[in-house]
Amino acid sequence: MAVDQAERLREMVGSDGETDNTSSTPQPRRTTAWTRVRVIAITSGKGGVGKTNIAVNLAVALQRKGLRVLVIDADLGMANVDVMLGAASRKHMLDLLRPDVKIDDVIVETPYGVRYISGGSGIEKAIEYDRAEKMLLQMKLSGCAAYADVILVDTGAGLGRNVMDFILAADEVLLVTTPEPTSLTDAYAVMKAYSIYATQKNLRLIINRVYEARESHEVALKLQRAAKKFLHMPVDCLGYIFEDIAVTKAVRRQMPLIKAEPDAAASRCIDALAEALVTGSQVQVKRGWRGFLQQIFNFST
Repeated sequence: MAVDQAERLREMVGSDGETDNTSSTPQPRRTTAWTRVRVIAITSGKGGVGKTNIAVNLAVALQRKGLRVLVIDADLGMANVDVMLGAASRKHMLDLLRPDVKIDDVIVETPYGVRYISGGSGIEKAIEYDRAEKMLLQMKLSGCAAYADVILVDTGAGLGRNVMDFILAADEVLLVTTPEPTSLTDAYAVMKAYSIYATQKNLRLIINRVYEARESHEVALKLQRAAKKFLHMPVDCLGYIFEDIAVTKAVRRQMPLIKAEPDAAASRCIDALAEALVTGSQVQVKRGWRGFLQQIFNFST
């Protein structure tokens, strides 16, 4: 079933004629079709809403469904994806500027089948680089497309320039919020900025830390009504995640929840989110990884 879902996703986003042999351990794809990788930015209006935890567990859930997943930790202020994935990165994106460092050197293999790159300060300082350095980074980072069907970019929280660069460059944006009023206010601020600057809008909500499904529906409806009335932008809700003590226990064990406690209520919610991403009809790979890099480094497409 997992292989069928993965194949369906690849068919939906196009294959450009490349061959891809499915195996128990996803292997690098021998292709230059880097425009076909699905790039999803995961963001939030404020910190502390569980964004990174969701990014990590969603990556593992997608991997379990047969997809090759690469996580890029672009939360420059609170980078901790490696802790949750039980992996240590010796090199980060900035090291790619060294001629002896290849993309393979910065991609970390984790115990859970998900690959990971530490953003470090590489993209944050991209605006300071000259054209040759930007072109070198783009060329090397393009190699990520050989390792992934889906690239999850864990951004920082809020409306900083780097955060907005990431979410505007991605084909899809998942905005994480909780039912708390301050979280909703900050989430709306992100939605407002996104509605103004995004040329191709595709933002969906994830409601975290709810106690019942009805609560998530009410929260999503508030944001959806506000977006429709004031921003003239439709906003779908991908799903919700229950408040669950198992999340805290998994973090203390430095393990993804979906691996540490697969039967926990929150784990089942995350699996449902992954299922919705794989089987949903709204798959839009218009720019892909190539377009993402071109926009981040300010190159015309």
